[in-house]
Amino acid sequence: MKRARFSDEQIVRILRETDKDTVVEVAKRHGVSEPTIYAWRKKFGDLETDEVRRLKTLEAENARLRKLLVDRDLEIEVMKEINRKKW
Repeated sequence: MKRARFSDEQIVRILRETDKDTVVEVAKRHGVSEPTIYAWRKKFGDLETDEVRRLKTLEAENARLRKLLVDRDLEIEVMKEINRKKW
């Protein structure tokens, strides 16, 4: 998997630069393509740097909780199967 060149916080800062300069200028300055800037804009919209950090934290917590839920459901299914075989 390709490693990202920019962190989410850096991407948001670059997007804020497009508020002052044109997308073409900002893309050249940072060595990215114009479609990349537009894709970033679509993904991050009007988020600020601290909001991106919070979003990343919430996504990590959400993934952790989903994993716990899947593990619990699997445990319940195993217990049901054991219970069925007992009788």
